[in-house]
Amino acid sequence: MTTATPELLTVPEVMARLKVGRTKVYDLIRTHRLVSIKVDGCRRIPSHALGDFIARQIGEAA
Repeated sequence: MTTATPELLTVPEVMARLKVGRTKVYDLIRTHRLVSIKVDGCRRIPSHALGDFIARQIGEAA
């Protein structure tokens, strides 16, 4: 049985997708609005976490 591993995005990739700066991405991580993990000291954001964040933002805007 295999389980699909989520794609892990770098901070610059998240910056590009959200069209925001580095400081904003780290602020979202710091305030637990965007889930992330550390891999050998490097911050990574699961792609599903980014999708969840965007869905919450759309829900709040409605």
